[in-house]
Amino acid sequence: MSSSPLLADLIDALRCLPGVGAKTAQRMAFHVLERDRDGARKLAERLALAIERIGNCTRCRTFSEEAVCTFCASTSRDRSLLCIVETPVDQLAIEQATGYRGQYFVLLGRLSPLDGIGPKQLGLDLLANRLAEGEIQELIVATNPTVEGEATAHVLSQIARAAGVRASRLAHGVPLGGELEFIDRGTLAHAFGGRQAL
Repeated sequence: MSSSPLLADLIDALRCLPGVGAKTAQRMAFHVLERDRDGARKLAERLALAIERIGNCTRCRTFSEEAVCTFCASTSRDRSLLCIVETPVDQLAIEQATGYRGQYFVLLGRLSPLDGIGPKQLGLDLLANRLAEGEIQELIVATNPTVEGEATAHVLSQIARAAGVRASRLAHGVPLGGELEFIDRGTLAHAFGGRQAL
């Protein structure tokens, strides 16, 4: 119990961050108050500015300060390829790890009826309109290999099929450098079922 209601409020507010529990929030609050008040001011300013100015791209739904993000506005990217990801973090991972030069569509989640996330919340109507424009030749589904991600991938493949667009799914299975004896049964079964000719 703190003698300062403001300190208690700060600790409680820090708990909104993912992976931050009561003890971590308390440690963060004490750190900025004891050792880095300037850093805390800068963080507060940047956070307020980001909340005020960053929205979503009107074409792909990623985070952007402009109505159309730099990915969608770029004339050097392949407009016939559209990669579907669950979050902007997934988009960043693909950009950093691959040579992919196509367009993106960010779902900002995955189908989860229990959490109230359906096709409307994922912007699937916007996606269908984009596919209807006729520019997209291939839809690359890069949702996570979870139950919800697989259900979302299935719905995305149906939307692509209805628009006459070829849909592909990211491969998944045995990781590079992995040893079969240490791979979980589900992953190994999926990899075995999805084997390819050499």
